[in-house]
Amino acid sequence: MKIDFVTLFPETVLAWTDFSILRRAQDAGLIQFGAVNPRDFAKDAHRTVDDSPYGGGPGMVMKPDVLGEALDSVHTEDSFIAFTDPSGELFSQRHAREWSKKSHLVLVCGHYEGIDQRVADEYADAIVSIGDFVLTGGELAAAVIADAVARLVPGVLGSPESLDEDAFADGLLSYPQYTRPPEWKGRRVPEVLQSGDHEAIRRWRRKQRLLATRARRPDLFAKAPLTDEDIDLLRER
Repeated sequence: MKIDFVTLFPETVLAWTDFSILRRAQDAGLIQFGAVNPRDFAKDAHRTVDDSPYGGGPGMVMKPDVLGEALDSVHTEDSFIAFTDPSGELFSQRHAREWSKKSHLVLVCGHYEGIDQRVADEYADAIVSIGDFVLTGGELAAAVIADAVARLVPGVLGSPESLDEDAFADGLLSYPQYTRPPEWKGRRVPEVLQSGDHEAIRRWRRKQRLLATRARRPDLFAKAPLTDEDIDLLRER
């Protein structure tokens, strides 16, 4: 898989991909990261990439001609192009799963007051946001999205089974994790996790996921497909 960033600050996003799991994935040839800077396509001596908005208002807007040429330099018939924008659809694990199956993902990082709408109209396959807040630029959002997508590419994670236990894998949050020592500051690891009873552990973990989702994310819980066992677990004291 290839992931390209279209960004005014290539060094910021590429630095994030150069460590830990993403670095090992690149070394193994599972994934490749690249970046293109729209400034390289500006025609004037100042490498101008923005201009004042039509209709007036504060700030500057990224120019369509310069950004369009930058996109043309990386766009192929296999490319899937996603723009990061606070007004976009909320990015979720569903997007990450779908996009991890693409051969080429292009993430466009906005800046200033935004990008000329004509660029999105021409190129965007998706416009997404990572939350209801505004960042100084789209690089952080693009890095988050790239990380979420890359870890789902087959072979990237050392333990594929980890994906089955991920939060949101089936619409529920994760269960709490514990390790040694068995007691710390008066807090003990739940006895069931030390019992060796795999069925009891499975049921405990499932119940914890249900309880956590119901308490912290009632919006997710309302949509979760509950089984008869789930209902019994929630009724347990």
